[in-house]
Amino acid sequence: HVQLVESGGGSVQAGGSLRLSCAVSGNTGSTYFLGWFRQAPGKEREGVAAIAAGGRGTTHYADPVKGRFTISHDKGVNTMYVQMDSLRPEDTAMYYCAAHGLGTFYGWRDIRSYEYWGQGTQVTVS
Repeated sequence: HVQLVESGGGSVQAGGSLRLSCAVSGNTGSTYFLGWFRQAPGKEREGVAAIAAGGRGTTHYADPVKGRFTISHDKGVNTMYVQMDSLRPEDTAMYYCAAHGLGTFYGWRDIRSYEYWGQGTQVTVS
C-alpha cells in the first residue's frame, strides 16, 4: 500500500554533509510514523531518527546522531528528509527509510514497528 523511494546518498569526507530524501506515496493513513534506519556490513539494522509525520511532528534521535542529524517531513510533497551534518566514518552504512503502517508499534527504534521499507541508499564517509 505504501511506497518509499529514497535518494541523496553518496560519498563524502569526514565533516561533510548529505541530505537524504524519502518520497512517500500510496495508501497512508491520516496518522503515520516514519523513520530512518541504517545498517553497516556485519551489523544489525539500527534506528537513526524518526518522526510522527501524521501527528504533531515529534522527532526522535539515536544518541550517536543527536546534534548532527535533523529529521523533517514536508506534508505538501509527502517527503521525509534527514539532514546529516558533521558526518563521521562510523556513519557509513546503507540508509533506509521506513513507514509504520497499521500494525503493532513496538517503539521507534524497533524494526518490527515498520511494515514498509525503501530500497536503501548508500552513505560512505571517509
